[in-house]
Amino acid sequence: MRENIHPEYNEVIFQDSTTDTVFLTRSTIKTNQTMEYNGKTYPVVKLEVTSASHSYYTGKKSAVLATGQVEKFNKRFLKK
Repeated sequence: MRENIHPEYNEVIFQDSTTDTVFLTRSTIKTNQTMEYNGKTYPVVKLEVTSASHSYYTGKKSAVLATGQVEKFNKRFLKK
């Protein structure tokens, strides 16, 4: 492998802002935010949707999102 061409690959926390669930994994993403997890400080990336909050994986439908999407669809395509 050639040296000095690959990005740094470090442990990073991805945090679901809806459920506050955290996933510790490795990534090349850069961030300025940090978080302490299990006594160690990691860079953190906050996400709006992950498998912990997505309706497909949880089986729960978000009423706010569904209602807004239906109204938006009706407004756009069901004009009379």
